[in-house]
Amino acid sequence: MKNSMEFLVGIFMIAGFAAFGYLALQLGEVSLFSSSKNYTVIAQFDNIAGVKKGASVQVAGVIVGTASKIWLDEDGLANVALEIDKDVQVAIDSMASVKSQGLIGDKFIALSLGGDDEYFKEGDVITDTESSLDIESLISKFAFGGVK
Repeated sequence: MKNSMEFLVGIFMIAGFAAFGYLALQLGEVSLFSSSKNYTVIAQFDNIAGVKKGASVQVAGVIVGTASKIWLDEDGLANVALEIDKDVQVAIDSMASVKSQGLIGDKFIALSLGGDDEYFKEGDVITDTESSLDIESLISKFAFGGVK
């Protein structure tokens, strides 16, 4: 009786640890059991002032991804790696813009989807972009007479 009870508890514990491990892998998006839920597209900007790693990527106000990496390339362009949900197909004539949540809110990347039948794939580069608007420089130009 005692041995059978210990055996059942052992089986229960093993099943619990297996379920916990499976959930950890699924929620952590480790591609051991399933394919990744995102794909990466690179967006090139002249200026991305205020955009940080982890900034949201939005289409029509709906969050569809995040900015996973930001770097400067050899041409002096700011590159942002956009991790986009695989359910969202971005046409090759789409445009990426740096927008702000309110007047002084966090910056995010807004995607304006195009209508082309061809879509960006993993690692493709969006070159049709609209850079960040620098409010401070606009205010200083207006305040100190630099606006023409």
